[in-house]
Amino acid sequence: MIEKIKLLSATSLKETTSWRRHLHAHPELSFQEFKTQEFVEAQLDAMGVTEIQRMAGTGVVAMIRGRNPDRKTVALRADMDALPILEANQVEYCSTVHGVMHACGHDVHTSSLLGAANILHQLRDQFEGSIKLIFQPGEEKIPGGASIMIKEGVLNNPAPQSVLGQHVMPQIKAGNVGFRRGLYMASADEIYMTVRGKGGHAAMPHTFIDPVMMAAQILVTLQQVVSRFAKPAIPSVLSFGKVIANGATNVIPDSVYLEGTFRTMDETWREEAHRHIERIAKEVAATLGGSCDVEIRKGYPFLINDEALTDRTRQWAEEYLGAEHVEDLDIWMAAEDFAYYSQIAPACFYRLGVRNESRGITSSVHTATFDVDESALETGMGLMAWLAIQELNN
Repeated sequence: MIEKIKLLSATSLKETTSWRRHLHAHPELSFQEFKTQEFVEAQLDAMGVTEIQRMAGTGVVAMIRGRNPDRKTVALRADMDALPILEANQVEYCSTVHGVMHACGHDVHTSSLLGAANILHQLRDQFEGSIKLIFQPGEEKIPGGASIMIKEGVLNNPAPQSVLGQHVMPQIKAGNVGFRRGLYMASADEIYMTVRGKGGHAAMPHTFIDPVMMAAQILVTLQQVVSRFAKPAIPSVLSFGKVIANGATNVIPDSVYLEGTFRTMDETWREEAHRHIERIAKEVAATLGGSCDVEIRKGYPFLINDEALTDRTRQWAEEYLGAEHVEDLDIWMAAEDFAYYSQIAPACFYRLGVRNESRGITSSVHTATFDVDESALETGMGLMAWLAIQELNN
């Protein structure tokens, strides 16, 4: 079976690359993936996949049924949305949508899953069970397309016994993949604060209540949430990336606006940390004569890779690629809405290498120069098809 899949992957690479380039050139933002949805449906229809339905507005779900289709179901997931980034690459498939770019590899994920679907559809009489294909919108934006698809029943009728997802990683060279069992990615919450005081002339400090100094004190004090309230064994990050005072050299404003993020891997501590953040911000402001409005928007949960499933998929990846092409991953404090699937069903989220230093393909995701070595598509679609069949046979 390995050789069949590898042959089909090799012969499909040109077409899969064309799919990826089309998607890259025509990116769409979260929950606006209307043309992407139509493109995915058209490719599935051309393959002969007949069970196709829309979900979560711009999502697509399809079924490939093998022999004895009710025996077991495995779900394969790809995300489809792009980011609000102006592409800086000079390539023939550069984004044609100003200020929108596939800078996180979702074009690779979608085209790889289409490629895997093409392989699996051709081999459907050679495996038992069913494969559910999930083309998901809105991974980059709260509440996350995964949460909406789950609410609409994507994990029902039939319910998959396992869910697999892959994501590009430019730190890993093309041809390699990475796995981690257990806790892998963090929850992510957004923090919005408005520190309120009383503005005035900078030369007359006795006449104003300085929100700039209050904001500075709040930022410094909040760092104790992680350093003094969190258990050292629980990974936690509290960072603020946006501070707007909007005064001048001699003008103290009435308010200061802040935005930040809190990330961790423990739900009990997550809720406790929210309370500490709000309490400290308000108390510091009040002590200095002002006030602070705090809004914490709860984002994605932490992502946990089922240990037994991940052990199996890693072993099968070594069989397919060779052990030298399978790497260990460390905990990563970024967030992914694939986490919603992992909270409900046994799930494995692994990494697809796309790096090629000799060609200068080294940029990180979420940057204007991100690109991939497209040979990774052959690895991506073939491995996903192989893992799905092996999991059905397990």
